[in-house]
Amino acid sequence: MKNKFLLISVSAIICVAVLGYFWWPVLWLYIIILPLFIVGIFDLVNTQHSITRNFPVVGHIRFIMEKIRPEVYQYFIESDKEGTPFNRLTRNLVLRRAKKVNDTVPFGTQLDVYAPGYEWLSHSIAPLKDEQLNFDPRVQIGGAGCTQPYSASIFNISAMSFGSLSKNAILALNGGAKLGNFAHNTGEGGLSDYHLEPGGDIIWQIGTGYFSCRNQDGTFDLDAFARRAVLPQVKMIEIKLSQGAKPGHGGILPAAKVTPEIARIRLVKMGADVVSPPGHSAFSTPPGNGGVYPQTQGYFRW
Repeated sequence: MKNKFLLISVSAIICVAVLGYFWWPVLWLYIIILPLFIVGIFDLVNTQHSITRNFPVVGHIRFIMEKIRPEVYQYFIESDKEGTPFNRLTRNLVLRRAKKVNDTVPFGTQLDVYAPGYEWLSHSIAPLKDEQLNFDPRVQIGGAGCTQPYSASIFNISAMSFGSLSKNAILALNGGAKLGNFAHNTGEGGLSDYHLEPGGDIIWQIGTGYFSCRNQDGTFDLDAFARRAVLPQVKMIEIKLSQGAKPGHGGILPAAKVTPEIARIRLVKMGADVVSPPGHSAFSTPPGNGGVYPQTQGYFRW
């Protein structure tokens, strides 16, 4: 292919020159030919990409197609019901509701209602009147021995950590929890100022890294935990027993991504990798140590 490129390029340059001698407007073709020739020469001497070196100029088509592949697939191949994590039907529904325009499509559904995994709500054969409906169904969490039970909404915000999400995202989510009167799970990334600022209810998730309640060596800090656990917005505390998304080996936040703000919120060191180990250091198994874990000074009991 290299030899063919050189042969075709040199032949094209010579042919245009000869034709231009008899009819000069043909020389305008050099505007196309010369840049392509320069690109091809660069491809021949470039050792970084084997494709373009073996297929000068033509090899760039592969990178162009690879670049536009997601768009081509999304707009021309993928159906409205395909695509992850959200298909086009779902995205259009969210967009229409956000713009407060009609989100209802007449004449039935586009979905296969007999397909495995299809979910639906069956209409009651004894429906209630509007004034009899409970528009805020809630679940009581906390038994007879709980001094501060929580009445939780059945709709809540799932665990997503500050650091993975930005400051503005956390403020928006917790602000939504405040407006909707439901709870916002912090994720294992710690309890930040931005979780507390809007005033929405908080489920403080504590993972194996003990972020926001840890010592510098990564062990559980009871005092830091106690200071945050009594905050009025912290309605529940969720202990993440293992690394669900990273089973068996835990996770790591590289030192380069640890900002002063993240270090302050998570109680970690600047300039060092932050490790979320696969298991807890404060306890091992529920029946271990008679149900009382000395590392937590007897705080966790079964």
